[in-house]
Amino acid sequence: MKKILQFAAALLVILLAAFFLVVPAVLDSLFNRVNRSTAAPPSQTALALHENLRIVDLHADALLWGRDLSKRNERGAVDLPRLLDGNVALEVFTAVTKTPRGLNYERNDASSDNIFWLALSQRWPPRTWGSLTERALYLAERFDRAVAESHGTLVPIRSTRDLADYLQRREKQKRITAGILGIEGAQALDGKLENLDCLADAGYRYISLAHFYDHEFAGSSAGVQKGGLTPLGRELVRRMNEKKIIIDLAHASSQTIHDVLAVTTRPVVYSHGGLRGNCDNRRNLTDEEAHGLARTGGIIGIGFWSTAVCGESPAAIAKAIRYATGIVGIDHVALGSDFDGSVHTPFDAAQLPELTDALLKEGFGADEIHAIMGENALRFFRENLPD
Repeated sequence: MKKILQFAAALLVILLAAFFLVVPAVLDSLFNRVNRSTAAPPSQTALALHENLRIVDLHADALLWGRDLSKRNERGAVDLPRLLDGNVALEVFTAVTKTPRGLNYERNDASSDNIFWLALSQRWPPRTWGSLTERALYLAERFDRAVAESHGTLVPIRSTRDLADYLQRREKQKRITAGILGIEGAQALDGKLENLDCLADAGYRYISLAHFYDHEFAGSSAGVQKGGLTPLGRELVRRMNEKKIIIDLAHASSQTIHDVLAVTTRPVVYSHGGLRGNCDNRRNLTDEEAHGLARTGGIIGIGFWSTAVCGESPAAIAKAIRYATGIVGIDHVALGSDFDGSVHTPFDAAQLPELTDALLKEGFGADEIHAIMGENALRFFRENLPD
């Protein structure tokens, strides 16, 4: 009996070690693959143009996976060295607080919680186990630690003043980048409007109303009912407008998008995805929805994965961008990679010159590429971040 107990104890130790040390890395490697593009290397013209861009990406989930973002990683798509190599001026780091088991784009309910198990395996503090708000606050702390460990190389942006000061500094010091915090899904409020205040205080500056399931505030494009704004959701929109917290319509149901466009008093963003006219699926915007978003003064971030653009190459992304600019105009289109968002992309942050090259091949001019790759997003943040 003693030997059996010793064997069971040893086996338990081995299983726990695997859970805490191996599982997070395995999941990261499995879900966030970079399928290297087989395209020819970027031309010298593209490389020279890329060097002078101020690139902004509207969506990356790198905070979720527990990597040391100050070091170059073999896994995933985003860390500080790769952002600098890719000449990324500003990255939006988003917090994912809950996703359902069997994740899909068609129909999900809220009865399961993948992030709970990821949190356990990464040893998140107990306060995060039962509260989505606490998970968002913890991921904001991860971002703050990354800022501190960067020794000035990663600059947090919370206001228009922060942005102006940073861009002025970057004119003289090119090897720096910046980050804005966003949240993927208003479920992070735990159903309580008052939690908007503590999330804003933690640095979050935009929130998507829904992620992969319907909840107390709004319907998701991948939910069960796919309804619109609830009365509580309408109050959330009002409060977000009042506090200058940017509303993100990515993952929202068509009815939620319709309802938000009818009541918002401020521009909105669609941080990552595509348009159905180019890639027809429930996750993407209709042309009419894209027009409505642009009329608010908003921007659309074109994603880098196959569901967004119906392809797995830089050329497919450039083609999707061409379609979007044809619908809403050049001033309303930006980048929304969804790097590290459990998607496969054709390049990582360091290889963004491949997209610049693809845009040139698609026929875009230099000024248009400057706008798409970052200037549109910088203008949007200058106009919509808190003062």
